[in-house]
Amino acid sequence: MPSQLLPSIELETGAHPDASVIWLHGLGADGNDFVPIVEEMTLPDTLRIRFVFPHAPVRPVTLNNGVAMRAWYDIYAADLASRADMAGVRQSQGQIEALIAREKARGIAARRIVVAGFSQGGAIALYSALRHPERLAGVLALSTYLVQPEALAEEG
Repeated sequence: MPSQLLPSIELETGAHPDASVIWLHGLGADGNDFVPIVEEMTLPDTLRIRFVFPHAPVRPVTLNNGVAMRAWYDIYAADLASRADMAGVRQSQGQIEALIAREKARGIAARRIVVAGFSQGGAIALYSALRHPERLAGVLALSTYLVQPEALAEEG
């Protein structure tokens, strides 16, 4: 587990949350991107959910002429088969695992944690949730793709 957690924005819908949603933004955005969705969902007052909106690290993105921006991994090309920087994907997976571990340390069971993401964040949400050793409550992946689907089948 990395020694330092990603900086994040946290919102709680009630005291003493018993569920968590870790929501990952897309390329070039930051954790603020999906904060407004919590209010828009008009959740029942009885739900006690902690929403965690981490900020991806800033890194150069090859596809965007090497411009540094918040990104979960470098993107080499538009081609889905060869676009993802797998070292960056695995680094981000480790950072998401650290956030999951922190939620568990705060008393949230794995089966009460959802990993969500949009676009590049959705790719990391899928990559992380499908490899997590425990069953999570779910994964929500919007406008995204599955990074190296053949590797998932090989991993069993």
